Amino acid sequence: MADTRSKTSRPDDRRYCETHEWIKPDGDTMLIGITDFAVVELSNGNEGDLVYCDLPEVGRILKAGETFGEIESVKAVADLNCPVAGEVIEINSSIEEHLEVLSKDPWKEGWLIRIRPDAKSLDKLMDAKAYEKFLAEKAH
Repeated sequence: MADTRSKTSRPDDRRYCETHEWIKPDGDTMLIGITDFAVVELSNGNEGDLVYCDLPEVGRILKAGETFGEIESVKAVADLNCPVAGEVIEINSSIEEHLEVLSKDPWKEGWLIRIRPDAKSLDKLMDAKAYEKFLAEKAH
């Protein structure tokens, strides 16, 4: 599906997955969230369309690519996948009660979980420029 938002640059301080999650180094930990593209795809740009978010418990050990939760809109349910292996050390519990934050600020306030990664290798993930190219190719 085409990315119909106005062209805004995505942050280049993080890496991106083909499943539309982002991961950002933050000291010895990493924050994980979903991209603006994922939010638009789920909600058609209407923040009221996001109805449910299920996040993992603190202490859960995740493998790279493992589903750690889900987000639901009136039109679809999407799995949330962990870009790298690690232990969940914090969840953004306010997201579960205030899904509109994802529509307003998916890059800062809209983070979903914080993990302590097993390895800091982000080599297999896309930078912002590669993610833009991936979205453009997918639209054709």
